[in-house]
Amino acid sequence: MHRVAAGIGDGEAAGACHGHDHGVSPRGIDRAMAIGIVLNAVFVAVELAAGFVSGSLSLVADAGHNAGDVLGLLLAWGADALARRPPTRKYTWGFRRATIYAAFLNAVLLLVACGGILWEAWHRLAEPRPVAGPTMIAVAAIGVVINTLTALLFVSGHHDANIRGAFLHMAADAAISLGVVVAGIAVLFTGLAWIDPVVSIVITLVIVVGTWGLFTESVDLALDAVPRGIDIDAVEAALAAVPGVAGVRDLRVWGASTSEASLTAHLVVPHGGDAHATLAAAEAVLRQRFRITHTTIQVDS
Repeated sequence: MHRVAAGIGDGEAAGACHGHDHGVSPRGIDRAMAIGIVLNAVFVAVELAAGFVSGSLSLVADAGHNAGDVLGLLLAWGADALARRPPTRKYTWGFRRATIYAAFLNAVLLLVACGGILWEAWHRLAEPRPVAGPTMIAVAAIGVVINTLTALLFVSGHHDANIRGAFLHMAADAAISLGVVVAGIAVLFTGLAWIDPVVSIVITLVIVVGTWGLFTESVDLALDAVPRGIDIDAVEAALAAVPGVAGVRDLRVWGASTSEASLTAHLVVPHGGDAHATLAAAEAVLRQRFRITHTTIQVDS
């Protein structure tokens, strides 16, 4: 944490305190990303081939989702690598916002893919085709294992929102693959081919629900909205409660990346107040209560 405070002059106590937390990935996250991408890429190829051979739309749908996961992991990994690069004379804020654009692109691609799968599933409901239940069960069961192993790779990064999101997403994929296993068993024992497209629709709708949250959040971040999980009224009240603060003005909170919030504000203190103590107290409140560590605060008398 670096702090710079200006002196008092002309009836005004002014200062700026800057905290930097670039959201550096946990140790070994690069290795975890590489393993996760390779595992899922191999599984996508196997699942897609099995889906076409067996005629299972559920497998094709799940393969499309897992392909989106591979792309998502690649985008997240690339954006994370950019976010860790230091600022330059041209890009003085660094490249942290790349994580926001990666999340947005990932969400758009997934929504488009889901639209295509739903369209095909609708036609399959009108004209059901026979599927190979045992193939569905075997391949989807492998998916349960692959997605679970991938999710476990990110457990150590639970404190980082991006890594935690990857963990939860892969864990959800494991649950979806388990749903395909159930569909395969149902087709095997009932012979009802329409179960397959119905399951594919359910799977895709689950994906849409999760992806829509990612889409709206990434749009909000791109438009500099207050990051989710931060109550700006609570932030303002906490700053107003700092000893020596008489008022809070021009409070701004936005996402510097998908895992880091930035804040600027003016704090009004009585003439002759201790600007340095006020800055330190405000910074501590923001860091401890709201995990906001990148701040620029000016104190006015």
